[in-house]
Amino acid sequence: MAELTSVQRKRLPASAFVFPGERKYPINDLAHARNALARVSQHGSASEKRRVRTAVHSKFPSLKD
Repeated sequence: MAELTSVQRKRLPASAFVFPGERKYPINDLAHARNALARVSQHGSASEKRRVRTAVHSKFPSLKD
């Protein structure tokens, strides 16, 4: 996965994030979607975990368990 630079991250549309208001958990591609799942499982609350899983599985159905 290529790390997003700050310029690239700023250029992403709000729709590329699970939490667009906070611009948190980018899921613009498959690698970032996998990373969002991993990060939220380590550091997210139960409600954040549900929301990230729902968003990722909706955008990338192949990642469903």
